[in-house]
Amino acid sequence: MKSLQGKTMFITGASRGIGKAIALRAARDGANIAIAAKTAQPHRVLPGTIYSAAEEIEAAGGRALPLVVDIRDDARVHEAVDEAAEHFGGIDICVNNASAIQLTGTLETKMKRYDLMHNVNTRGTFVTSQACLPHLLKAENPHVLNLSPPLNMEERWFAPFTAYTMAKFGMSMCVLGMAGEFRDQGVAFNALWPKTTIATAAIQNIVGGDEMMKKSRTPDIMADAAWEILTRSSRECSGNFFVDEDVLREGGQTEFDHYAVDPDSELMPDFFI
Repeated sequence: MKSLQGKTMFITGASRGIGKAIALRAARDGANIAIAAKTAQPHRVLPGTIYSAAEEIEAAGGRALPLVVDIRDDARVHEAVDEAAEHFGGIDICVNNASAIQLTGTLETKMKRYDLMHNVNTRGTFVTSQACLPHLLKAENPHVLNLSPPLNMEERWFAPFTAYTMAKFGMSMCVLGMAGEFRDQGVAFNALWPKTTIATAAIQNIVGGDEMMKKSRTPDIMADAAWEILTRSSRECSGNFFVDEDVLREGGQTEFDHYAVDPDSELMPDFFI
């Protein structure tokens, strides 16, 4: 039986949304979760903190270590990864979930926001992977999973919001490069992206509001797909750009209606699919 029991995961942005859903799915197997996120105090709009996420993870059957981490601070990232490895006795899995988004055109994108997206998405993914690698290289079945879209260098994916696409594709480029760099050492690097929009705070507050939330799937579909990837052999599964529904179909799942926020609403395809 495939399981993440006893595995240690370092997940960025795991205080809410898809990151927390991935953590909770792993917790049901009895995994150890290092929750690396900025939210130590309740946000005025966004739900959850690293401490409330830790409580949910432990209630689900896992062990949790909440860590206050701004992944733009590379020194703190390395420090937090070492704390997690010392606390749990190593790291088996790194999930690069933390992300910043702004869907604006070139003239509307302020450089402060441009820098935020690139520092969190591309740079944050690079430094978190870098910090985890010394521990992953010692693990039995090491995986890095980036929540980023399939690489497709076509104008249509860039033109609407060039800055955001560059930042997200930067995460995917980390998959492309690092999968090749560490293939011989047995560390898997893969990307996972949703086929439809996912009901997260970003969709609710930044992208599409209540109407798009109704046309979305819950984060559980991404969590189940991540579990399917992370329980595979790292030496046989690397360098892939997975889509959640496709991964689950490969695993034998045929029913997806239970993931819909509103079964009566037509699903909204994700921007990069």
